[in-house]
This record gives sequence, C-alpha cells and structure tokens, in this order.
Amino acid sequence: QVQVVESGGGLVQAGGSLRLSCAASGGTFSSRSVGWFRQAPGKEREFVAGVSRTGLSTSYADSAKGRFTISRDYAKYTVFLQMNSLEHEDTAVYYCAIRRAGLQGIRTTPTDYDYWGQGTQVTVSS
Repeated sequence: QVQVVESGGGLVQAGGSLRLSCAASGGTFSSRSVGWFRQAPGKEREFVAGVSRTGLSTSYADSAKGRFTISRDYAKYTVFLQMNSLEHEDTAVYYCAIRRAGLQGIRTTPTDYDYWGQGTQVTVSS
C-alpha cells in the first residue's frame, strides 16, 4: 500500500511563491507516474501537473503553464510542485496522486490515480 503525504501549503500574497512536496512510501516510487490536482470550494477536482515514471515527461494544465514546475527526487521519494506568480484563483486544496506501478503516461483524470494524500491548503490573498 502506498502512502502519500503532501506538505508546503500556506497563505501567500498574490505574486508570491510556494513549493509543495509529495512524499511517498510503501511502494516502488520509481515505477509510478505522479500528478498534482486541486479542488476549490464548490468546484470539481482538477488536474494541475503531472510527471512520468522516468521524470522525463511532464504535463501541465493551461492555468499552470509558465508558472508551475513539477519535478521528482527519486532518492527522497518525493515529488515537488514549484508554484510561482500565484494568483487568487490558485486558492484550493492541493492533492498529490500516484498511479499504480507500471502504468505509462500522465493522466489528467482523477479516477486514473490510485493513491491520494489528504491534501494541503493553498490560500492566495489578492
């Protein structure tokens, strides 16, 4: 069973930056693609960014392109989401999600992911 724990959320002013971390344990980290999702109050959970098993491929939602960067540290079993130029509209609970081992590709649908963390709150004040 894979355990997922997010950290790094908080309150930041518009234009500021945050770095979220997703720590995984209990599974083969290197064989799994990872995604970040977010959910604002009253809205559906949406894809933000994803990274492939190898770390060579990444994918971003249009809202994240040019501002967010996803990366992974295999030695630390951790995936990061660097968020710059934050906007009030980025306010949400951010979730890290991990796919089953061996599956290829980055998926943007929440149901394609098997393991989820509890989420970390990001609040951007305008």
